[in-house]
Amino acid sequence: MFTESPDTSNTDRSPRGIQSVEVGGQLLIALAQHGRPLPLKELATAAGMPAAKAHPYLVSFIKLGLVEQESGGGHYGLGPLALQLGLISLQQYDPVRLATPRIEELALLLGHTVAIAVWGNRGPTIVRVAEAPSPVHISMRHGVVMSLRGTASGRLFAAHRPRPELLAALQAEAALDGGDARVGADFEKLLTQARQQGLASSRDGVVQGVSALAAPVFDEQGRMVLSLTAIGPSGSFDASLNGSAALNLKRSGLDLSRQLGWRER
Repeated sequence: MFTESPDTSNTDRSPRGIQSVEVGGQLLIALAQHGRPLPLKELATAAGMPAAKAHPYLVSFIKLGLVEQESGGGHYGLGPLALQLGLISLQQYDPVRLATPRIEELALLLGHTVAIAVWGNRGPTIVRVAEAPSPVHISMRHGVVMSLRGTASGRLFAAHRPRPELLAALQAEAALDGGDARVGADFEKLLTQARQQGLASSRDGVVQGVSALAAPVFDEQGRMVLSLTAIGPSGSFDASLNGSAALNLKRSGLDLSRQLGWRER
């Protein structure tokens, strides 16, 4: 029988839920976090309950299709309904819409302008901007295409795009600014660093006195779908890859990636 969560305080204004659902839900959370079928005892331990208590929940979840039990070893894994719900959830997530409130929070936290860039037909393109709350800040405009070589977001996308696509974009960029269309050893080193550290930075790159940091956001297939890019005056902007701004950007990028179904390998 379902029981309601007790109202432990008159000051607690949060809606009351069904305690049995919340308890059983810990089994589903444990399966999702482990990402593989588990034996009953290990699954129950991960969910913080005895195996005898977990088993009736699993029987009900199997009937609903949220859980399935392997015929051989008896391990429990997520069922077809859980997988279907996950796919529907991913389809409903628009990465830019999901990231927009995050850049507003980051702009307030960092004190610098933060933007979202996506890969457009001309390269990394700014699609959302949250202006810094401070009177001294660097403005970015929607629709601006970022340099692949000279900007943090450009380097980040260059590090994660398929090589043929990157080479074509470098050629197009070189045709406009007269730069080098080749990757080259120095640029390759920057791309490797961006992949390894999960961040890219630039200082006085395209514009003197302007610095930036960018963190990637990945989808469920491991593709980079956007960058979170913070930008500010070089004199007051910490562009180091282990500074507070970098850590907050990277943390937000990882959070958004996980929401989009990305799993760290």
